[in-house]
Amino acid sequence: MEKESRLIRTAFLLSLFTICYNLAEGMVSVFFGLEDETLALLGFGIDSFVEVISGLGIAHLVWRMKYREVEQRDRFEHTALRITGFSFYLLAGGLLAGSGINLYTGAVPQTTLPGIIVASVSILTMWFLMTAKLKVGLKLRSDAIVADAGCTRTCFYLSLILLVSSLLYEILHIGYFDILGSLGIAWFAWREGRESFEKARSKTLSCN
Repeated sequence: MEKESRLIRTAFLLSLFTICYNLAEGMVSVFFGLEDETLALLGFGIDSFVEVISGLGIAHLVWRMKYREVEQRDRFEHTALRITGFSFYLLAGGLLAGSGINLYTGAVPQTTLPGIIVASVSILTMWFLMTAKLKVGLKLRSDAIVADAGCTRTCFYLSLILLVSSLLYEILHIGYFDILGSLGIAWFAWREGRESFEKARSKTLSCN
């Protein structure tokens, strides 16, 4: 019992770290995304803020695990999922519109160096969180925590997209790479939004 309590406490601390990291990452990304006019980094930053909403739902779920076995989401978690889904859809639409405008006007970033740095740090952080959550979730035999590890994997993929698009632009200075990175993030945002609404309607704790 003591071991289980320790594992749940670890899972809760991981969820809190995820929230704090996404807040910091979002502020840095949005600032430099606007400063350097790089749409991919801006979209990545807004995505981080949306992940904070999702993270609050996960933290709430893990907190409930301290007191009883969790089999279904409660009202707070369902609400967080719906807000998350709606926000992801807005982000996807905004990035799609922004990409179209940049393509039409020929606007290009001043530099994507901050994107390279942010993405590199994020890749390492998301890998750590993904493996740590999966390890704890398997030990607890918790579908909820294992599912959260799977969702963190999506953030890892987003970081890879940002890194590749930022690197290619910084090397070749072709604006299409920033647009392609933005569209890649938009696709993941749309998919995450769809999954959030599916999970809000479902009684399971899985993450597709």
